[in-house]
Amino acid sequence: MLSELLELEHQGWKSLCESNGADFYGQIMTSDGVMVLAHGQILDRQAVIDSLNDAPPWRTYDITDARLLSLSDDHAILVYTGCAYRAQDEPGFIALMSSVYTRCDGAWRLALYQQTPVPVQEQNRSCAGVEPDP
Repeated sequence: MLSELLELEHQGWKSLCESNGADFYGQIMTSDGVMVLAHGQILDRQAVIDSLNDAPPWRTYDITDARLLSLSDDHAILVYTGCAYRAQDEPGFIALMSSVYTRCDGAWRLALYQQTPVPVQEQNRSCAGVEPDP
């Protein structure tokens, strides 16, 4: 289950790097799914789709320290540290992330995604495996 859900997270981040996150999250989120973002907004599925249509792409990302909390065969929470970079001159975005998945009709769907920013004083200038361009 961990590898399945981690692969979905990678697909999501790749879609954000390739500017097709609106399509990906429009398909994977449950109809009543929400995202609780680091800047304090809570977006429902349609607001996520709308916001990702105009979002600048991420240049690179990394997922570390992934852990799975299995609630049942059809419900699980994936928790990890995410780090992503947009422009070369911008600092990385580092946050603790959790994704709550539920299996519907045999496919995993995202019901809740949440970000908690890592305080600047605890951040490294780079994340494991992801180095900003010089």
